[in-house]
Amino acid sequence: MAFNRTGLTNDIDRVLFTEEQIAEKVRELGERITRDYAGKNPLLICILRGAVPFFADLCKCIGDYMEMDFMAISNYGDGMVNTGRNHISKDVSTDIEGRHVIIVEDIVDSGRTLDHLTRLLNTRNPASLKIACLLDKYKARAENISLTPEYYCFPVDNEFVVGYGLDYAGAYRNLPFIGVLKEEVYKDEQ
Repeated sequence: MAFNRTGLTNDIDRVLFTEEQIAEKVRELGERITRDYAGKNPLLICILRGAVPFFADLCKCIGDYMEMDFMAISNYGDGMVNTGRNHISKDVSTDIEGRHVIIVEDIVDSGRTLDHLTRLLNTRNPASLKIACLLDKYKARAENISLTPEYYCFPVDNEFVVGYGLDYAGAYRNLPFIGVLKEEVYKDEQ
């Protein structure tokens, strides 16, 4: 029985990355992390909610010991307007001191939230702290942010993308691909 996504897919201008392309890149990234962290038992921290599909698939592709934890941090309201305030609604429950930590995020765009988060986590004295993301929107990086993810699957241009965990006002996370949202869906918020 096919799942009807007609309403959701009607809002998509074009597909950037198919389900198959995503699966292949995530597998490659998992293999790379396996090699880089062999014998180190890294702690992967999923940034809720957008990174959940990527995080789940990535963890399945890591072929060595690892642990999981979760954080929820945001500086966006219900849409696409950056509020400029970082709010942590769920902190990690694992002590990260002396641990090799990988922050797993869906997308790095301005870098402000991850810059704040990496500064916070570095005060907890991890052995190492790196970022793995599905998408790197490097052209959207804020001028004063020099953050670069060590691991990423795809670079993307400065377009509004949704699917595979990425949302607009809470919708589209359940699409199995990554697509560009039609401008008329969000243009009133710009």
